[in-house]
Amino acid sequence: MDLMTVLMLDTLNGIAALGGGIAAIGAGLGIGKIGSSAVEALARQPEAEGMIRTNMIITAALIEGVALFAVVVALLQG
Repeated sequence: MDLMTVLMLDTLNGIAALGGGIAAIGAGLGIGKIGSSAVEALARQPEAEGMIRTNMIITAALIEGVALFAVVVALLQG
């Protein structure tokens, strides 16, 4: 294995890790936005607490699932 092949493989692994990191950051931002919107909705309409909380948890779980899938795909590419 020559030097160029090693450098190319290391670069691809680095890009894959960068993609996984971006997916995790995107999920964190999305879940943070869900939390802030839920708190705002509870402040405006406290009687809908159960429905807002349920929708928030379901949406956060879906985002977390997509983020996990994106991280796995990004790392498998490397």
